[in-house]
Amino acid sequence: MVDEIIKNALIEDIGDGDHSSLSCVPENGVGVAKLIVKGEGTIAGIELAERIFQQYDKDLIFHPFLKDGDSVRIGDIAFEVKGSSRSILATERLVLNFMQRMSGIATETSKMIQLVEGTGVKLLDTRKTTPGIRYMEKWAVRIGGGTNHRFALYDMIMLKDNHIDYAGGIKPAIEKSNQYLAQTGKNLKIEVEVRNERELMEVLEIGKVDRIMLDNFTPERIKAIIDLIPKTIETEASGGITSETIRSFAETGVDYISVGALTHSFKSMDMSLKAVFA
Repeated sequence: MVDEIIKNALIEDIGDGDHSSLSCVPENGVGVAKLIVKGEGTIAGIELAERIFQQYDKDLIFHPFLKDGDSVRIGDIAFEVKGSSRSILATERLVLNFMQRMSGIATETSKMIQLVEGTGVKLLDTRKTTPGIRYMEKWAVRIGGGTNHRFALYDMIMLKDNHIDYAGGIKPAIEKSNQYLAQTGKNLKIEVEVRNERELMEVLEIGKVDRIMLDNFTPERIKAIIDLIPKTIETEASGGITSETIRSFAETGVDYISVGALTHSFKSMDMSLKAVFA
């Protein structure tokens, strides 16, 4: 999947040629460039950068000075790449685009992880990602210390409000999902979203689910009902959780907290790839 994303991104950016480089950079020219960090946080995408360089030109020599997940400050050098000047120029923007976004996500994730330290809760991402590059964004969450929720629609049954409404209610939604798994032989977990205490009690009466998502519950409401949920069923808090409120949710005793902002409201880390000369 990663190689296919890289391939398509290069096609998108280069088309029939990098004419800026082709017009003025010598065909046999050799250059050196360094990735300079211009922000603070958690670096991510170094492994991916090497993969991009190697996929485009296997003769490029990549030397990392940092590794994914390291803390960085302004002025740090992440890596050096040496080889065809034209190849470095052709891949420069793609490497930067991915690393800036991935580092922003990893930084935001790392900050959230620090805020819930000691509670035992796991921080989850969501499917609120950029179409086509979800793998890279969820990879960045892992680098930042978070845990990936389901990757896509195919690896978990998640019964959200619209599924429940279209299915005719919580009971038929859960029962039909279990029947589907039995008929298809698929080994998928079932998670169900509840919007209030009444829906929670309906789920508990039926059972047959692996996780309950408490959507838009306040920490106080979660504390009031958390002991009603059997330990055999995982619990997840979700809905508008921010850095200001995440600690209070973590202290309720839920197993997971999902935060869509990790991949849709992050700030990219500034960095540049600069030619260097001896």
